[in-house]
Amino acid sequence: NDAESRKTAELKTEDGKLEKHYLFYDGESVSGKVNINVKQTGKRLEHQGIRIEFVGQIELFSDKSNTHEFVNLVKELALPGELTQNRSYDFEFMQVEKPYESYVGANVRLRYFLKVTIVRRLSDLVKEYDLIVHQLASYPDVNNSIKMEVGIEDCLHIEFEYNKSKYHLKDVIVGKIYFLLVRIKIQQVNIFFTVTVRWPSTTTETETVAKYEIMDGAPVKGESIPIRLFLAGYDLTATMRDVNKKFSVRYFLNLVLVDEEDRRYFKQQEIVLWRKAPEKLRKRNFHQRYESPEPRPSLSAEQPEM
Repeated sequence: NDAESRKTAELKTEDGKLEKHYLFYDGESVSGKVNINVKQTGKRLEHQGIRIEFVGQIELFSDKSNTHEFVNLVKELALPGELTQNRSYDFEFMQVEKPYESYVGANVRLRYFLKVTIVRRLSDLVKEYDLIVHQLASYPDVNNSIKMEVGIEDCLHIEFEYNKSKYHLKDVIVGKIYFLLVRIKIQQVNIFFTVTVRWPSTTTETETVAKYEIMDGAPVKGESIPIRLFLAGYDLTATMRDVNKKFSVRYFLNLVLVDEEDRRYFKQQEIVLWRKAPEKLRKRNFHQRYESPEPRPSLSAEQPEM
């Protein structure tokens, strides 16, 4: 009903392509109109009822038969009967709870969609229409800086510091590395920004989002290296912990030092990412009721195929 003004967002599909869909937030109503077109004038389409569902679903690409629905709302649009001409049906799902953010990873997907079904005796006619959901957060009440020390006794002593532990998706990670003791020859200092996805059976998959070369050459005692990592250039979602007891998405900064003998020294630190509300939503009370766009799932009803 507000299709012209509602924002859209992009989400990767299973094959890596970007698709654009209407964007919704938790608690917003989803309403619109279903248009059913009968292609051949005068031809009857008998049905056992027409319904629309709002579905939230988690699926593993490795086992597509094992999907888990955490939201399923149903509205009956028409009782059993027949269609002889084009029809439109209004629908509205009031203030729908959408507890998680839309997500597509290498092996797991969390999606929201509208599903229209024309029930028939032999085979149903089904049409799905995807929506994208973002979970918004306010500024954290507590956002401490991160300070850690790493070293090898009598050989290497490094202290590194990040300005905070929680960052919004367009934020800048600011930090410093201090070399307090250097008795081995360091050739490179890199930071790897990684995302780790964990799902059932303790399976874990880690992907490197970005690699930053902080220093190329040997640091000396007392030297400090500034760090500035810009998050806005990457397609990231917020940190997601134990989503419906099915999967988690977590982000890490990995400090890697390489010496002249190609030995590597690692230190890992988790950071939390959160999605900041757009300026328009921050200026007004977001708990007010919003209307959705007109999704217009469109079905062509022509016997015997869809």
